[in-house]
Amino acid sequence: MHRRAFLTASALTAALSWDAQVTAQIRPAQDSPFGATGTPMPVPPAEQLALGPLAESHYPDKHVEKLDPRFKSLSLGAVERVATGLRWAEGPAYFRAGRYLLFSDAPNNRIMRLLEDDNHLSVFRAPSLNANGNTIDRQGRLLTCEQAGRRVTRTEFDGTITVIADRYEGKRFNSPNDIVVASSGSIWFTDPTYGILGNYEGIAAQPEQSKRNVYRVDPQNGHISVVVDDFVEPNGLCFSPDEKKLYIIDSSGASEGGPSHIRVFDVNIDTGVVSNSRVFADNFAPGNTDGMRCDVEGNVWCSMGWADPKEDGLRCYSPAGELLGKIHLPETCANLVFGGALRNRLYMCASTSIYACYVNTRGAAVP
Repeated sequence: MHRRAFLTASALTAALSWDAQVTAQIRPAQDSPFGATGTPMPVPPAEQLALGPLAESHYPDKHVEKLDPRFKSLSLGAVERVATGLRWAEGPAYFRAGRYLLFSDAPNNRIMRLLEDDNHLSVFRAPSLNANGNTIDRQGRLLTCEQAGRRVTRTEFDGTITVIADRYEGKRFNSPNDIVVASSGSIWFTDPTYGILGNYEGIAAQPEQSKRNVYRVDPQNGHISVVVDDFVEPNGLCFSPDEKKLYIIDSSGASEGGPSHIRVFDVNIDTGVVSNSRVFADNFAPGNTDGMRCDVEGNVWCSMGWADPKEDGLRCYSPAGELLGKIHLPETCANLVFGGALRNRLYMCASTSIYACYVNTRGAAVP
């Protein structure tokens, strides 16, 4: 069977199983609508942003700014636009076995799939309960933060949906946003209020949790615990390559006048204990960062936007918090992931488009 036909058939089977499973799990008296709440953006071909290398690309690409020799950029490569026609791209997760990228188009209430071999873009799941952050566990299963569903779910190999977490101490989460899985199998996610502030990226509602916490789900018993409770709006998070540090973004600066920085903690992934909180990087104002990933050397790559358009894109920091370089994009960037067969192709979710470029390092996350 042709690969695309196989993927299409698999997606259809998954969608049918998903519908049945969600119907069984939704609590009509308490949960939000899970039907289509967004209208996909019609983009006439003549008005689409051009795919391929960005305008005026010339090796070395001017869109890649090297501020320190340690910045792992490549001189024989350029930033490319590989997909467009979205409303707000978020939550990328790369599946090496299938050589495709999954990411959320949150306002359009769908998860998209981009095939690496020919950049074919299609809908993986719709509705998605306004999915935001996605990741992959060590078994290769998709984990998703659903803003409208106000829960964290796992997509099983047969396409059914398992609810991992939807309440803490009997109260619904605000709107789970970003998620990572440790090698121990523990699941860590942030819970800001962005998905309940209006009806664009979720369903407007009042928060039930008194704080905007970072949570951990125990891999043995499913117990949910709060690991950090003093963020204004916790957002992206990631582990260092040795999983001894946990980085968490506070992105409240752009919307609430709070901090706009990355904090880092010492962490024990087996016990869930975090300690020694300190600011890792904080020179984002008046802009903001949203999502981030570590490479194998421990450098932190984070998104950038919401202020000076000249700063839209990515920044890369050393493990000591030194700014090493920037990747400039024509749109505000929300999140990123290392993909490709060797985890050396950087995919960037930036507003209405997906951008990509090769780098001279590899992503630390496994798989």
